[in-house]
Amino acid sequence: MADFIASIHGYVDIANGLLWGKVLIVLLIGAGLYFSVLTRFVQVRMFAHSIGLIKHSRSGGGLEHGVSSFQALATSLAARVGTGNLAGVAIAITLGGPGAVFWMWITALVGMATAFIESTLGQVYKVAGEKPGQFRGGPAYYIERGLKQRWLGIVFAICLLIAFGFAFNAAQANTIADALNETMGWDVKWIGIGLVLLVAPIIFSGVHRVGQVSEVIVPLMALGYILIGMFILITNLDKVPGALMVIYKSAFGLDQAVGGFFGGLAAAMLNGIKRGLFSNEAGMGSAPNIAAAATTVPKHPAVQGFMQMFGVFVDTLLICTVTAVIIILAGPEYYVAEGVKGITLTQNALSSFIGSWGAHYISIALFFFAFTSVLGNYSYGESNIAYIAGERNANVAVIIFRFLVLGVVYLGSVADLSQVWAYADLAMGMMAVINLIAILLLGHLALRVLKDYERQIQSKGIMQLDFNPANFPVIGKGVDPKAWPTL
Repeated sequence: MADFIASIHGYVDIANGLLWGKVLIVLLIGAGLYFSVLTRFVQVRMFAHSIGLIKHSRSGGGLEHGVSSFQALATSLAARVGTGNLAGVAIAITLGGPGAVFWMWITALVGMATAFIESTLGQVYKVAGEKPGQFRGGPAYYIERGLKQRWLGIVFAICLLIAFGFAFNAAQANTIADALNETMGWDVKWIGIGLVLLVAPIIFSGVHRVGQVSEVIVPLMALGYILIGMFILITNLDKVPGALMVIYKSAFGLDQAVGGFFGGLAAAMLNGIKRGLFSNEAGMGSAPNIAAAATTVPKHPAVQGFMQMFGVFVDTLLICTVTAVIIILAGPEYYVAEGVKGITLTQNALSSFIGSWGAHYISIALFFFAFTSVLGNYSYGESNIAYIAGERNANVAVIIFRFLVLGVVYLGSVADLSQVWAYADLAMGMMAVINLIAILLLGHLALRVLKDYERQIQSKGIMQLDFNPANFPVIGKGVDPKAWPTL
């Protein structure tokens, strides 16, 4: 039996190596470049516009069960911004050198276009819930309604539940428990119970409560971390030109010393792209699940496309960059130190600038980043468990799912889950492949929605924008009339 299990683990590792080492890198970067060209680089042309939409984004969630555009953005950031932003960037630099940061930036830049497409589609094909202002949607929904393939939507939903609903929630809980156990000496069992007590009242109140909590915590935690990075940057301006040169040379294998140590161009590119993809999730099919739940202001699907495009920027080009700045400015004596990697590297580098309390700050940041990730991951799972169960059984399925999530949070706090992550990576890789195929087939529809948005912007005030499915015969066949009534 042990040999059989070991052989299964081996096959999973081979599949992950193929998916994450070759297939997904080509698909995700290729899709990002394709959508960038298709939209005429919407992430550059309309970046300022996406920021301008934030001032209207807190409207729309006023209904008791509604989620505003800003709450949807905050919830997606809650899921995106996790341990990967603190430990994952450090691992990328350890394995690929400082040049990995450059490729992480490139990945985010092209991924912003992909994020726009998938979240716009999520909004177009969302469905109205039982309660006023309640919507559900995401890749499973646009796969069924846009491609007419419910079976494939179910496969996607199952993969997402395995990865985000269970495995990644256990991982975040495990990270919190380890950090608090190491810094505070607290028993992991009590930490697990504490986490369950914190998470339970939020998720049992529904996705709208997750949005309300996220819109408070996420901006504060992100801003605090960014300010730390700005302080270090400003107080070490003399080191910045040299650090940028190290990143540039390492990215293209031009620095022989660094390239020789880390593996040169290939290692920098591979690790930077992988970390960027894993962190910002553009194209993975995760963020569209909460993007679809939003009541957008103005009332147009492209609004959430712009908001989630901005979310990729915040996650990678701001928060991940802060971690990279801290590590690289600390110097090679930190990131080439043998045996020091992950969160320990980030803690050591920050402590070199602000003293011993830097390690404690990272522990606090880690708690909030991981805790909000649990909430964001839950919101993705709720939409997909409801999709699988169907309209008639959705409420019962969601309640069962909530109890399961709490169980996973506790087990993740107290158990060794090292064997689980390979299966989670496989599930995430499979859902990404399914989503990418879907959005590549449906991307031309999102482009029509974008053109409609830009046309209306030129002739109307922003608050007068609307989306009329009757103007899009091909799209209109799959649109829920309760979510987007024909004008």
